[in-house]
Amino acid sequence: MRTAHEVCGWLLIAFNALAGVLCLAAYQWPRLRGRWLWAVVIVAEALVFVQATLGTILARRENVKLGDLHALYGFSAVIAVGILYSYRTSPFMRHKQYLLYAIGSLFIMGLGLRELVLA
Repeated sequence: MRTAHEVCGWLLIAFNALAGVLCLAAYQWPRLRGRWLWAVVIVAEALVFVQATLGTILARRENVKLGDLHALYGFSAVIAVGILYSYRTSPFMRHKQYLLYAIGSLFIMGLGLRELVLA
């Protein structure tokens, strides 16, 4: 279970980095926009929930006490996905969706990297 949690953590970082860079590029160059880009974003954001679930199962099964920062970064990533989703249709975000998801995905990637450094 620990290995699955670690591998999922690296996938979370990689996919969110990819989604962030691609969304930045799509914001700048509209011809890069399309369903394929949203598929990458969906996978990146879904990995946050998979990682949180794996971490919760791991902590419960092995009776591990989570460090305060570990829990904070994990829950912050879940909350960040919710915030991104809720702002996607806001009137002030019109025409800036790609920028929103670029910054959000890179933020989530940073949370993942920070957690791996602390672990």
